[in-house]
Amino acid sequence: MLKKNSSKTIFNTEIAPGENKIIQLPIGSLPTGTPIQIPVYIFNGTEKGPTVLLQGGLHGDEINGVETCKRMLVNEYFTQVKKGCIIVIPLLNVYGFIHFSRELPDGKDVNRSFPGTKQGSLAGRIAYYHTHEILPHIDFGIDFHTGGAMRNNYPQIRYTTGCEKSKKLAKLFNAPIQFESNLIKKSFRATAKKQDKAILVYEGGESMRFDEFAINEGIQGTLKVLHHFKMITLPPVAVRKRKNKTIELTNRKWMRARKGGIFTANILNGDAIEKDQVIGYITDAYGNSSTVIKAPFDGRVFCINNHPLVNQGDALFHIGKVV
Repeated sequence: MLKKNSSKTIFNTEIAPGENKIIQLPIGSLPTGTPIQIPVYIFNGTEKGPTVLLQGGLHGDEINGVETCKRMLVNEYFTQVKKGCIIVIPLLNVYGFIHFSRELPDGKDVNRSFPGTKQGSLAGRIAYYHTHEILPHIDFGIDFHTGGAMRNNYPQIRYTTGCEKSKKLAKLFNAPIQFESNLIKKSFRATAKKQDKAILVYEGGESMRFDEFAINEGIQGTLKVLHHFKMITLPPVAVRKRKNKTIELTNRKWMRARKGGIFTANILNGDAIEKDQVIGYITDAYGNSSTVIKAPFDGRVFCINNHPLVNQGDALFHIGKVV
């Protein structure tokens, strides 16, 4: 016998089984007095099942995640949820989004402000409402991010170190690359872990730039996870199966510039590399000197800095060994 789903009450609004609603979380206002609200889409199924959070825009300039959530909403993948509940927050950091910024106007990072305070900074207020109004309802979530500062992340899933639940979810998502990742103090994922909520972090593309490959991989992975729990009917867009298995990485290492200059990558993001392979160059502006960048070990590149001008110490490549 099928078990009936329960109602959800978020910000004093009840969402009954079989109901879909949009709730506006009031956070503050602009200096003009224009109110700032965070739209939260809730799709509550009729049958009992997990409650899943899909979230983009925790960093305001990481628009790939916003677009990933938006496309799933526009395509109405969640309007007929069978089991459980899907909560979608396409854009959490509204302030950063309208200022084309990772942070808020006061320079604070929402993802370093959890669990937040009701009377605190803008970042603290956003984190507070999220922690108290959204997080208690969910069983697990997928948080969509991109690389920052013109660093492009190859589509990847990061699951919490030592958390078997998130590792199993990562396998279901089936991203091109996956690896375990330690928790960061005062981050959304760390706060969720304290409440025994597993969060996958999906990284794909770079800030302020759409990446169709990363967006499509994010959508397909998400739909596969939801379909596994029989929450939705899998649409044709997610039927495609990956030819290659997910690549698990370990011993991750940032390769940094030994000197400043003009940086040119000699490989593509996601490429396999061999030890001592020339993967890039740094030259001066006049062509008088050139520094060769060689791979320190066999592995895979999963992030490349797309900025051609680098200073000494800047991150150039993120690489890892294949398990």
